[in-house]
Amino acid sequence: MRIAEHIAALEEDGLRLAEAAGRAGLDAHVPTCPGWQVRDLLHHVSGVHRWARAHVTTGRRLPYSTTEEAEFFAAVDDDELLDRFREGHRALVDALAAADESVECWTFLPAPSPLAFWARRQAHETAVHRADADSAVSTVPYWDPPFAADGIDELLGGFFGRPGGRLVADPPLSMALVPTDVDARWTTYIEPAGHRLVAGEMPAQLTVTGPASELYLLLWNRGGTERLELRGEAAVLDLWRTRATITWS
Repeated sequence: MRIAEHIAALEEDGLRLAEAAGRAGLDAHVPTCPGWQVRDLLHHVSGVHRWARAHVTTGRRLPYSTTEEAEFFAAVDDDELLDRFREGHRALVDALAAADESVECWTFLPAPSPLAFWARRQAHETAVHRADADSAVSTVPYWDPPFAADGIDELLGGFFGRPGGRLVADPPLSMALVPTDVDARWTTYIEPAGHRLVAGEMPAQLTVTGPASELYLLLWNRGGTERLELRGEAAVLDLWRTRATITWS
């Protein structure tokens, strides 16, 4: 996907997140994030948007310290929280749209450029948390297949392409992912030393087939298997749900 497409997706999903949060109310529980209420979700995403924008607008070459990050996640009164989210989201969209494509700043996943990284990362950050907001009003989002496939690729090849982490298994396990509405396939191998990804559909202990949007939700642990076809060992998915987690650090 192009940078402009990621920015457009970020804009759309941020609007949808705010809409769902407003309908749910701040006290509503977020089923996809056990222990969170909608106020926690808005506080988190609002802070992330400000944190991401700061890297792009300042050209910062190093990550912020924990103390510095606290400024982006400053607490506000409940009656200001939704507006704060909307303001931070709008500022991030505008900053990415206005940024020079040659901008240099810190990143943490491979990308063609820092701007491409931040546009893609914040598009998917916001999309996944839009799913959280939707869960608070008992709805399920849908994304166009190319965007969902892009998010799957970022998760498998980006986040889980890094060394270390909890996504390991001994004996090894494997899972093939087969979207029915876009020309993309992945086979992920969960091994004692970590995660390995192969582009394409290979023989695997579990094959999961269905719309890319549903696979995206499943892999981010935001959706179930009701609209997917599973062939093979369900234990692979059980391990994925407990070990394939992304947390703020």
